[in-house]
Amino acid sequence: MTEPVSRTILLLDIERYSDRDDVEQAYLRRMLYDVTDQVLESAGIDETRRLRADRGDSVMELIDANASLTALLRAVISEVPVQLRAVNRMASKSAQIRLRGVVATGYVAVDGQGGWVGSDLNHACRLLDAQLLRDALRERADDFALCVAEGVHSGIVRHDHKGIPRDSFHPITVDSKNGPLRAWLYGPVPGSGGTDRGDTDHHGEGEAPAPGGSGDRPAPARGSGGSGGGVTFAFHGGAPSFGGSLVAGDQHGVSGGQVTGDVHLGGVSGGSGNTGGAGSDSAQEGRR
Repeated sequence: MTEPVSRTILLLDIERYSDRDDVEQAYLRRMLYDVTDQVLESAGIDETRRLRADRGDSVMELIDANASLTALLRAVISEVPVQLRAVNRMASKSAQIRLRGVVATGYVAVDGQGGWVGSDLNHACRLLDAQLLRDALRERADDFALCVAEGVHSGIVRHDHKGIPRDSFHPITVDSKNGPLRAWLYGPVPGSGGTDRGDTDHHGEGEAPAPGGSGDRPAPARGSGGSGGGVTFAFHGGAPSFGGSLVAGDQHGVSGGQVTGDVHLGGVSGGSGNTGGAGSDSAQEGRR
């Protein structure tokens, strides 16, 4: 077995390959090879800088680590959908080709039988086979769903290079027999009923979620009976502080100390004329 060397890993897999007959499968494999060659050529990667393994309904490319990963990822994002449109507009319904793809990096060795060995390669294959990526492809109109490994995101995607829109990648976690695998999906994360899930509370590498959780909307302050255009303040945790005097509406002021219960700033409660709220009156009285 050779010593493990750093490689860029490109995987492409045909959707519903086993549903086709032998003639259609032969055609799909030929189209898969053509699309792959076109993409690598557009990235400036010739045959001397790559190794290919045939997996029937998928192709695996080990690419020289010195080849530009940025150029490869840009080509995968832009060229794969273009090539698929060109193929599918001339193909019958039974010969339509749709692809799942993974771009990853890692150390891979080649054994005495020409097989490829490496845990990074295993992880990339598990991302390719993830149910979430399959679900994403079913929802895509451009016949292609792409996932990149965590290392590709941290090294390339998050820097927002030209043609690689950082905001179009979303964090996902794939459950595998080796434990959870973090990755990034290009395009919207589908709603999945399986064990794979989108990390909707993750706002980016190294960033903490916003207070209240991602997507949580603060509840409006209670007590205002009308639906007028008054200002609403909503506090969730922490200890808000107001300097000086805060006076509004019917000139009810709050200053110093701690106030609990419902606090209403300005406006008039529906029908009661009470701008302080029952909870705030008793709390302030106790404080005095």
